Amino acid sequence: MVNINTVYQRVLTIANKEQRGYITPQEFNILANQAQMDIFEQYFYDINQFLRLPGNDTIASDPLDMLEEKISIFEKFNQTVTMGSAGAGTIPSESYRLINLIKVDVKGDVDIQHINKKELNKYQNSKLTAPTLTRPFYITTSENGIQIFPNTITSNVTCNYVAKPAIVRWGYAMINNEALYNPSNSTNFELHESEETDLVVKILALAGVVIKDPQLYQIAAGADAAKQQQEKQ
Repeated sequence: MVNINTVYQRVLTIANKEQRGYITPQEFNILANQAQMDIFEQYFYDINQFLRLPGNDTIASDPLDMLEEKISIFEKFNQTVTMGSAGAGTIPSESYRLINLIKVDVKGDVDIQHINKKELNKYQNSKLTAPTLTRPFYITTSENGIQIFPNTITSNVTCNYVAKPAIVRWGYAMINNEALYNPSNSTNFELHESEETDLVVKILALAGVVIKDPQLYQIAAGADAAKQQQEKQ
């Protein structure tokens, strides 16, 4: 977890030092959420890049371990899938990436295999791959919607997934026309504590666009690029 007030104060300090103007709490909250999501989504891109490296078992093991540790903060297990009729279901809206579906059964839990929607007819029409209660599969029908086959499965389905980061907020109270930090209505970043500096840099880069200051954007973007290059060495 990263304290949102710490990040905001660092952003203001750098912006004021560079005489780049004031970033309001409202602007900061918008930028902070965008920065958090950018960092979060970068984890999955970086994992794919590292896995493509030749000899990645030895070269990229440490960076991969760190990325997996950062993602593990958002992993949720044994979460209930809301099932409707004929095998239709909805996974929790906070899900960002579904890990797997499970049919809970007293005789033993059964993994529900994911297949591509384009492969549905092929799977259903083959005796070797047609869905059964012991070999079910599912397709995604929308961002949070799924369809399980056979469609007689309508209950006792759970899922494991990576959740989206919670929306952050720098809460405040107006005292003598000044916004003062109020921790009671604030929400911190859920990201790993090591991301504090990266958050500051990315928020400053985004702020440079908002306040139309290309130099602030360039300063922050340059620091961000240097940090990413260092991490990949």
